[in-house]
Amino acid sequence: MNTMIKVARYHLVQPVLFVMLPLAALAFVFAVNAARGGATFRGGLAVIFVLFFGMGVQRIGRWLPFGLALGATRRSFYAGTALLGVSMSLVYGLVIAGLQAIERATGGWGQSVNFFQVPSLPLNGPWYATWLTSFVGLSLMFVYGMWYGIVNRRWGMLGLLAFLAVQVLAVLAVYSLAGLGRHFASLSALEMTGVIAGLTVVCLAGGHATIRRATV
Repeated sequence: MNTMIKVARYHLVQPVLFVMLPLAALAFVFAVNAARGGATFRGGLAVIFVLFFGMGVQRIGRWLPFGLALGATRRSFYAGTALLGVSMSLVYGLVIAGLQAIERATGGWGQSVNFFQVPSLPLNGPWYATWLTSFVGLSLMFVYGMWYGIVNRRWGMLGLLAFLAVQVLAVLAVYSLAGLGRHFASLSALEMTGVIAGLTVVCLAGGHATIRRATV
């Protein structure tokens, strides 16, 4: 546990990436949506999820050699990086839930802006449901980004293309099963959050298994 915490603190040597960049990106996209006005959801909130994916990729792809040079093992570096990502997801999940509550209370910031309430997804319910879904979704994007970065470092572009192709085939296979697509569409918000949590665990396990022989 001490090693995991040290690795997490090591990443925070550059706190701008984890603290200022997501907030700045959210503020910019929100300002664009507010300037355009209207209650139509335009997907601006997705920017923070994309950023968390990018941070997961970068933390492994760029910083793994430095972590190993400082004496961390591959697994301890992976665990500490995942700990930081999950912790930041928890914090930003609270930020999203809080801003959504303000958005509701002010009638869309006084301009009917629909930014933090996502129609047809588990980000349009009570604050605790929004926090839980945001937390799990951001965690998924971060750990999937880590796995993506590990595959790229270990096998290069060809391995990465194969990795993506397997995922596409898996998704197509799941949706080709009779009634399974309709079953997912009928899930409640919390049930869908449970599915996302399951995918997060799969990505964590996959990345942990893959990093064992990742080259530096």
